[in-house]
Amino acid sequence: KGKSSPISDRFKSIITLYGNTLFKAGDVQGALCCYTKALKLSSNQSESAILHRNRSACYLKLEDYTKAEADASKALDADPGDVKARFRRAQSLQKLGRLNEAFMDAQRCAQLEPTNKAFQELLRQLGAQIQEKSVQLSSTDARVQQMFSLLLDPLAQSVDRQKAAQNLVVLSREEAGAEQIFRNDGVRLIQRLLGSKQEELVLSALRTLVGLCTGHQSRTMAIVNELGMEQLCEVMGSGASSVSLAACHLLQVMFEALTEGMKREIRGKEEAILPEPSRELRSMLRQLVEMMPASSVSGPGRDSAINLLVKQVPRKSQKNPDNSLTLWVIDQGLKKILEVAGTVPEVSEGPPLTDNSHMSCSVLLSKLYDDLKCDAERENFNKLCEEYIQLHFGRPGLESKLRAIQTVAVLLQGPSDVGNRTLEISGMMDAVISLCASEDVCHQQVAVEALIHAAGKAKRASFITANGVALLKDLYKKSENDRIRVRALVGLCKLGSAGGTDFSMKQFAEGSTLKLAKQCRKWLCNESLPPASRRWAIEGLAYLTFDADVKEDLAEDRNALQAMFQLAKSEDKTVLFAVASTLVNCTNSYDVEKPDPQMVELAKYAKQHVPEAHPKDAPSFVEKRLMKLLEAGVVSALVCMVKQESPALTETCRECIARVFLALVERQEDRGTVVAQGGGKALLPLVSESTDKGKTKAAQALAKITITSNPEIAFPGERLYEVVRPLVSLLTLDCSLLQNFEALMALTNLAGISERLRQKIIKEKAVPKVEGYMFEEHDLVRAAATECMCNLVLSAEVQKLYVATGNDRLKLLVLYSGEEDERLRKAAAGTLAMLTAEQPELCARIPGTTDTHTPNILQALLLSDSVELRHRGVVVTLNMMQANKSLAETLMESEVLEILSVLAKATEQSPVSRTAQDCLDKAMEYGIIKKPEGEGREP
Repeated sequence: KGKSSPISDRFKSIITLYGNTLFKAGDVQGALCCYTKALKLSSNQSESAILHRNRSACYLKLEDYTKAEADASKALDADPGDVKARFRRAQSLQKLGRLNEAFMDAQRCAQLEPTNKAFQELLRQLGAQIQEKSVQLSSTDARVQQMFSLLLDPLAQSVDRQKAAQNLVVLSREEAGAEQIFRNDGVRLIQRLLGSKQEELVLSALRTLVGLCTGHQSRTMAIVNELGMEQLCEVMGSGASSVSLAACHLLQVMFEALTEGMKREIRGKEEAILPEPSRELRSMLRQLVEMMPASSVSGPGRDSAINLLVKQVPRKSQKNPDNSLTLWVIDQGLKKILEVAGTVPEVSEGPPLTDNSHMSCSVLLSKLYDDLKCDAERENFNKLCEEYIQLHFGRPGLESKLRAIQTVAVLLQGPSDVGNRTLEISGMMDAVISLCASEDVCHQQVAVEALIHAAGKAKRASFITANGVALLKDLYKKSENDRIRVRALVGLCKLGSAGGTDFSMKQFAEGSTLKLAKQCRKWLCNESLPPASRRWAIEGLAYLTFDADVKEDLAEDRNALQAMFQLAKSEDKTVLFAVASTLVNCTNSYDVEKPDPQMVELAKYAKQHVPEAHPKDAPSFVEKRLMKLLEAGVVSALVCMVKQESPALTETCRECIARVFLALVERQEDRGTVVAQGGGKALLPLVSESTDKGKTKAAQALAKITITSNPEIAFPGERLYEVVRPLVSLLTLDCSLLQNFEALMALTNLAGISERLRQKIIKEKAVPKVEGYMFEEHDLVRAAATECMCNLVLSAEVQKLYVATGNDRLKLLVLYSGEEDERLRKAAAGTLAMLTAEQPELCARIPGTTDTHTPNILQALLLSDSVELRHRGVVVTLNMMQANKSLAETLMESEVLEILSVLAKATEQSPVSRTAQDCLDKAMEYGIIKKPEGEGREP
């Protein structure tokens, strides 16, 4: 920016012209970049207005209507008489739903150019839409008033009031209905419904508020201020789990509306810029933090509050530098969270908890700690935790020490670095060991659980192996309480699996792990035990299944598998990770790095340890285990696990589920079973909410299903369009060639279904990536990319890329049609056949794509042994002849005439012979050849 110079003016003109060329060729994104660069160089108001107008056209094509409207307005600010800019603004406003403003602009356009049919058509459309909206609003207004009257009538029957409340929910999901409810003093009425004691009415009120708040920041801010967070949190903290979940969902929607609004220049549906919603956000967070230690809040309500903090406080991306919400929660609420973490319901008075509360606290603490950016912030977190634990550990009385130990156990499950530091507190480990021998079952339980979680950390495992194994064995053999025995067993399982999958590294004597696993399976199948104890049995199996012998025994025990799957579907969310880990081990879907053979030999020579794989981890054994899992109902269990709304369903847990799904669809014959039981649908959330590796695994599983199943059946309705983005995400250098290949194959299938799907693939910027893989050295990947392009060229937008001059796209297809790889030749020739049919102007450019090879390549196609290649060859020939007489003359002067004559005389009529005959008929029509009195044709 600044004063322009002749050089910058010339450069700006070149960029603008190039942008115009790209726009005409269909490269809208490229044109947008050019106009943006030119705007940075422009200091002339009239030039900037034209550039803003052009960029508005790009945004319209890209369906970014807010930016299109903004650029058109900037152009009009400079030149109010610019009819093109006004027309584009009218189109943008129409798409944004601002019909009255759009009508005014369209009317002005029609006044300036009365004969312009496009302006008249837009004016007609807008008039019809405004009239339809007016009728809808008046109808909606009457419905809202009727429902309000019924709900306010104390004499109305309960059934009628409930029906009216349900209708209000449906109405709130429509924008017109939501606006009418809001403007008709609906929030005040909803507040009265929330205060009623009838569960159905409260649920309807909460669901109506969800409709009002979804995607609308201004209404959300007004509702938060009018209702007050205290009332909403009070509803969430009520005893009814259905009401608590509905209130949790409402608060989630409110958070999203407020935080999304902060990211946009214009928030809400209105044009006016609204005040920052940070005050409302802090108010919501403050109330959630206050709920933590409150004894009036129910267990499910507290879990919902923790879940909201997990989802809303930490940054979604580490690229975002602002972690102020996390720091605020740590400063204001960390000790309140630790109050929940340290509560031992059977021993001390404290807030009501569920079986999931401690695990949820672990996840929240872990998320907060991981969101910290520097050592100073982490040190502060450690200090606050240590202060809290030392305060209680140093107090007289056993109850305070138990609270401290319980807090340490929760920290060890969450931010383990913090947990390990708290274990260093003087006397902590001694207290844990001594309490394991307590005669009080509750005291024993707290201590044993802390010992188990400490054993999972490598730093402590050797200490506990030396000092705690004898104690755990003693508890396992001698305790009369199964709750203690099963926990002691898990401790032994953890220590016994320290060697992982390394067959040569076993901590215990031969057969010991099998005995432990057998006892775990026995407890797992014992329905008389409480679910919490059975859950610990799965924890044990999660460690023991590193051993392939244990995997085999578990796979053979159908009752144990079904008991595990039943627990995975239960209300106990803490079991999710243990089940997922066990299944990852059984299916061998963990990552295994194959050592370099030379390094192995060197290690043997140096007498270093070399990891050994168990013979029963061979592919044949894994395949049999997968079949057993499918027969026992693993897919339905995984589907239920994915649907769980709980902090326990962490990103790591989702990654494990994605790994298992990928293993289950490895065999083509099993994919139908996985899809039939809902596996395809369950994979969709895993590609967006998981670790990066988990997203990739889920996307690859989707690709495998899409390749061999009918995508329209596997992903019915709108779900089919959700599959595109994860498949395109596999087209990167970070993914393996196999993943690239499978993604290309799956996209090929999708691109062949409908134009709407092709447009979705194009919108996800897949075309340049597919073109890149057409140059891949690997034959299968190159052929798959060309096949994908063959289907994509059915779209006019992709055809324009080939029509545009100055590139070698057409040349590449011609050259590939002459390659030795038959699959690649079929794909390239098929693409040529479709392109020359849809864009005849390309036919004249084919002979010039290569110096001398093109005629030979075409003749080789016509003479091929493959019927499919011959058919593609005659179709390309026919298209070229139909496009241009001179091309037809050139072809008939070559050996092509003789080849076509032979193909046309085939005794059996086929598509090849009929198309060859059509070529000859076209040549006769041009007068290039004539039919003599006898049979055959002569030139």
